[in-house]
Amino acid sequence: MSTRRLQVRWHILLRHCLPAAVLACGTALAAAPGAGPTAWSGDLRPITAEQWNAQRAAHLLERAGFGATPEEIARFAAMTPQQAVATLVRPQAVDNSHLPPFDASGIHEAGLEPFPASRPATTEAAQQHGEALGVAVKPEGNRRLQPVVNKFFYWLRASRLETHRVAYWWANRMLLTHRPLEEKMALFWHGHFATHEDKVRDARKMLQQLELFEARGLGNFRDLMIGVAQGPAMLAFLDAGVNVKGAPNENFAREIMEMFTMGVGNYSERDIREAARAFTGWNSRDLRFVIDDAKHDDGEKEVLGRRGRFDGVQVIDIVLAQPVTAEYLAGRIYRFMARDEITPQLRRQLGAVLRDNHYEIAPLLETIFLSRDFYGPDVVGNRIKSPVELVVSTYRKLGLTEVPGVPDFNDVTGALGQHLLYPPTVAGWAYGRSWITPGLLMERGNFARDVLFPDFTALPTDRFPTLATGLEVRAVHERISRGLDITAATVPEGKDMAGGDAMAMSNRMSDRDEEFNTRYGSYRGWQKAVEVVKPIPRTMARVDLSGIVVASGGQTTADAVDVLARRFLSTPVSASQRSAWTDFLTRELGTDRIARAATYMEDGLRMLLHLMLASPDYQLG
Repeated sequence: MSTRRLQVRWHILLRHCLPAAVLACGTALAAAPGAGPTAWSGDLRPITAEQWNAQRAAHLLERAGFGATPEEIARFAAMTPQQAVATLVRPQAVDNSHLPPFDASGIHEAGLEPFPASRPATTEAAQQHGEALGVAVKPEGNRRLQPVVNKFFYWLRASRLETHRVAYWWANRMLLTHRPLEEKMALFWHGHFATHEDKVRDARKMLQQLELFEARGLGNFRDLMIGVAQGPAMLAFLDAGVNVKGAPNENFAREIMEMFTMGVGNYSERDIREAARAFTGWNSRDLRFVIDDAKHDDGEKEVLGRRGRFDGVQVIDIVLAQPVTAEYLAGRIYRFMARDEITPQLRRQLGAVLRDNHYEIAPLLETIFLSRDFYGPDVVGNRIKSPVELVVSTYRKLGLTEVPGVPDFNDVTGALGQHLLYPPTVAGWAYGRSWITPGLLMERGNFARDVLFPDFTALPTDRFPTLATGLEVRAVHERISRGLDITAATVPEGKDMAGGDAMAMSNRMSDRDEEFNTRYGSYRGWQKAVEVVKPIPRTMARVDLSGIVVASGGQTTADAVDVLARRFLSTPVSASQRSAWTDFLTRELGTDRIARAATYMEDGLRMLLHLMLASPDYQLG
């Protein structure tokens, strides 16, 4: 994207969308519609049927899902608050059979497990054993190890491309599900139990973990914790394979206590060391959990004041018995669903709910979503949407029936700071104000425009390598296509085959004798991965803002502004902002009468909506 294009868009945002009162994004212009009195803050008593309305139903659907259309809001508003919350929190009776399972590309091949840690480890194994990754070493000739190296790079590329497809599949589930809280909690658990495909290096394991989050994310935390800890994705991510009797690796035990259950400062280093012994021997064989008895330390251990010959599951039970664990988990869930700050008293109260219900997640969420606090002024309209929430809720409110392929979902959310299945650290993503900087706010505006005015010339990154490694792959491909041999085709730009600026005649005329060529392996790996991995459909959003405005009965440009603002914004629009947007649309249409502009108003409405979606107010949910 050109600098000039960004500057033009930023100028539009500055001129139309940044009133002084909201320059610090996250501070609402006025009390959001549906927000209760200040006295409701911190009050866990449930709201009554008389206090329930469409604005509060919209707030619930924004936080417990990914936003809603006016029709969905009306349906929930017609329920009692208890019925509305139960529909979301206990959705087992809601039919979701229209969502298809993931359509796997079939990329995995025999011999890939266990996948080596690096290319050098792969070639060393091949030299020692005569094969690696299910591929035999050539008995003689040039580049005897090349097929093995090709296979190594194939799996790296194929797993990454397939993981991008998994993210698209998940995004479509978020968009189309009838059980939005299942997917919202899956998003929460993905950040809580953060694993990264670059470390796991197996799209199948990432998908398996995601499906666990969807299946158990609203159930019992103990069951979920054990399922995650014994899942191949987490075992690979936290180096379980090197945690063995006599040489325990502390990564696994440390993250379970520090990130997943208790929080920093609630355990000792001795507790970590002793707990690590309990998890020795835990590993996976392909997609199955296994315990290697020969590598498991079954001796006596002391963890958090308890002594015994504990295994990993027993250590998890000891951790869950600590009072701080329920408070830590309840606080994290509250901050994800409600607001960034939580008082110690509220944290203790919510921890007691979780603990008293034996770590069942649904009663905790029910308590939060029914509470007066959840509808108080500190919560309503004061939470910055994460990139995934922003993108999916935009598509839901537009009424889309699929996540478009242009703009690319992974590229957009990655540019905004939240690439699914690639969290930045084991701590997941930092929510709240970290999502908003001047540059990221500009990127959010660019996303809005790219949905409404898609770049039909965009090249799909799953078919056309564009990053630094991809540029090198393309250069090799172009040279091979011109008939150059492997040695000449893989020389870096500006260098000869010896690394200098001049090329000897003997080098020009001969292909180098070598065991393998890494650059050629990277090229062939990309080539085969693109051949095998199914493409992401590159559809564009079928947006019909004219139909939305006409169906609402709007007669004037002011009516059109009101229709779109009610549909997309969670905070009220000031009179001056409403007037500015109305004037803008009237100028674009050449009239203030909708009927006169009915045949050509779509582009003007899209420009207006771009301004709305690029505004700081739209970033709040």
